[in-house]
Amino acid sequence: MKRRHRREQAIRLCARFREARPDIALGADLIAGFPTESEEMFADSLSLIAQCGLSHLHVFPYSPRPGTPAARMKQVPAPERRARARILRQAGAAAMEDLLDKWLGSTARVLVERDRRGYTEHYLPVRLNFAAAAGDIVEVRLAGRDADGFNGEPVA
Repeated sequence: MKRRHRREQAIRLCARFREARPDIALGADLIAGFPTESEEMFADSLSLIAQCGLSHLHVFPYSPRPGTPAARMKQVPAPERRARARILRQAGAAAMEDLLDKWLGSTARVLVERDRRGYTEHYLPVRLNFAAAAGDIVEVRLAGRDADGFNGEPVA
């Protein structure tokens, strides 16, 4: 894809971020099945999730764009692209579950967006069990969680 960086550089950069801020949450956009992607290349992408500590993923299967150099390259079959994207999403979901488990029971600052919902500084979703106005930043205890994120209680 003519990236100006290498895998090792990304891993080192993420490690530097973690040295500076151990609680950082990192994410990435990942394309599954870019033309000429081998099984080994895909396995490298999959392992990058753990090696970089990525928890916020935007994964999509490659889709050719007419007129681009990649559209003229040998294509990974569409079913394989979709399967690889599914595997990457599953790995991302597992990493997110680990991150949510790590924060459960702790306190966090939440930017309230609407309907008693907001996000922590690590972009973790929180549903507040108390009233707060959109735009407020409130400190909450991440008391419990479900599929929609954390349940936030006010810090006394």
